[in-house]
Amino acid sequence: MLDFPIVDSHIHLIDRTRFSYSWSTGSSWATAAPRLNRSWTADDLASYAKPYQVEGFVFVEADVDMPQYLAEAEWVADMASNDSRIMGCVTCLPLELGPAIESEMARIAALRPVRGIRRLIQNFSDSAIILQDNFVDGVNLLAKYNLSFDICINHHQFENALELIRRCPDVTFILDHIGKPDIQADRFEPWHLHIHEVSRFPNVACKLSGVLTQANHASWTVDQVLPYIAHVVNCFGVDRVLFGGDWPVLELASSYREWVDIVDQATDHLGASGKGKVFRDNAMRIYRLTRE
Repeated sequence: MLDFPIVDSHIHLIDRTRFSYSWSTGSSWATAAPRLNRSWTADDLASYAKPYQVEGFVFVEADVDMPQYLAEAEWVADMASNDSRIMGCVTCLPLELGPAIESEMARIAALRPVRGIRRLIQNFSDSAIILQDNFVDGVNLLAKYNLSFDICINHHQFENALELIRRCPDVTFILDHIGKPDIQADRFEPWHLHIHEVSRFPNVACKLSGVLTQANHASWTVDQVLPYIAHVVNCFGVDRVLFGGDWPVLELASSYREWVDIVDQATDHLGASGKGKVFRDNAMRIYRLTRE
């Protein structure tokens, strides 16, 4: 069991009194779990994480309905000014607008906790859009504002994602949810090869997050998911993997404690120093977080 506080690289806070979240009612896996249909706060995280302590976390945009993404970023920045646990923020921007998005990018980059941008590629019916000039230009603009890009794809979108990374060598990419392999179907290939390919880019890190929700929520086993985690760690190495709770979405399949325990077990071979990197130091470094 971990004996030090966690810095979690992937947490969602949800306020249903402020924002609308069509994804939580529009997908079969979400509507099957009515417990998600409420607001979720940093205090809730602290309670659900026990006996582990989450010292701080990176808020990741929660796919609010358009065009609420700017309001969500400002809401999180306001909360962070009074809550030191919110150490960083990854917010949404419609990067497909290309250079026209720069004024909004500058506005968001000026918010104190903002460290990166995410545009949910998994939501695109045709991921070829990310190779259009406007999208590539929008991603490349991130380097100007010292912002990273959280790349969230389904496993079948890897080819286009790899090409996007090739075209944006000055941008830091963080792969969310280990690229969303099809664990439910026990499908290891071609995800296995794609993880190896993406790990060869030195400007890419990978989150150990969202794994259990890619398996069958009711019947997954530890033995089923451990090989996926091991492959990511073997490919990216101890300095480029980050623990992420993907909470509260995690609640669809497991508990925060159980997920920490699984990643703890999967990284036993890294020793105390390596676990310190996975569960806190890498998030601090890659997202440029500070303790205030």
